[in-house]
Amino acid sequence: MSIGALHVARTGLDAQGFRMQVIANNLANVNTTGFKRDRASFETLSYQMMTQAGAPSTAENRYATGLNLGTGVALNGTARMDTQGTFQTTGNGLDVAIDGAGYFQIEMPDGRTGYTRAGNFGRAPDGTIVTSDGKPMLPAIQIPEDASNVAIGADGTVSATGADGTALELGRIEIARFANPAGLQAIGGNLLVETQGSGAPLVGGAGEEGRGTLRGGMLEGSNVNVVEELVDMIETQRAYEVNSKMISATDEMMKNASQTL
Repeated sequence: MSIGALHVARTGLDAQGFRMQVIANNLANVNTTGFKRDRASFETLSYQMMTQAGAPSTAENRYATGLNLGTGVALNGTARMDTQGTFQTTGNGLDVAIDGAGYFQIEMPDGRTGYTRAGNFGRAPDGTIVTSDGKPMLPAIQIPEDASNVAIGADGTVSATGADGTALELGRIEIARFANPAGLQAIGGNLLVETQGSGAPLVGGAGEEGRGTLRGGMLEGSNVNVVEELVDMIETQRAYEVNSKMISATDEMMKNASQTL
């Protein structure tokens, strides 16, 4: 039994260590544009059935509850919390935030399409709208070299003023929506990719069929609540300490047992 208690406490240490890593990642990205916090979820490991409930205890009686011993805990997964982040006004014409559901589409070097909530876009030397690290937005929109006063409308329309003062409509940003956005896989660089769990992207105009509208000249901040994360961190530390004490207490019991015998 003591060996079993050691194993259970060890699984508790592992689980709390993973949870602390998730919290640390959330806090590290508190100022990352469009970042969505993760939450660790846990599940119980298999149980050892020592006595089945309802089994005979005597010739006339039966056990009411039985004896069922758990073998510990494991990290079941991490769930991304897709609540809206706070909006920050930047005044940059190529900064844009999604108010509601949806993701910007980004062309990755391997040809796949990545998805992001980070709308801190820039302008490549050829005028193409790109991410901060140079990946082009999809569909591609090109800004003429002599254009000025670039602006993005709520429906995704990108407009500018030409050199002769005429209004130019340069294209329209399309938004991708997913049936299960929590199923998207994070690959770093503020990018997510489609999985079987997320389903296929539903691409269309901003503000249509459940997609969010766009806010030009603004960025969406992370949805990390520092106070909440610090509370979770303290809770995780205490749980880790309790499991450590369980190992120490079990070790002491085994030592006393061996000395007695």
